[in-house]
Amino acid sequence: MQRQVDEYIQQFKVGYFEPLALLARITEEVGELSREINHFYGSKPKKSTEDYKTIDEELADVLFTVICMANALDIDLESAFLSTMDKFKVRDKNRFERVKKEESE
Repeated sequence: MQRQVDEYIQQFKVGYFEPLALLARITEEVGELSREINHFYGSKPKKSTEDYKTIDEELADVLFTVICMANALDIDLESAFLSTMDKFKVRDKNRFERVKKEESE
């Protein structure tokens, strides 16, 4: 995904935005995601004049912008993600009640 985003961004002279601008864009995209979740699961129905957008579309917009931030800062998201998963597997391994396995397993 990072390579695809980079290939897309590299075709423009402006390139990646500065980190603070990217953070503002991530915040904006998360706000749009929040709005869609509120329309779908919350008590705020969409106005008839509002564009139709899906939660998966908004999640993908957040992901794209996060990837832009990682690329701009030269961060390998796969490596960072694996480190985070290791952290959760160790730090939070007993935090939540586990699903009980079937007796036959």
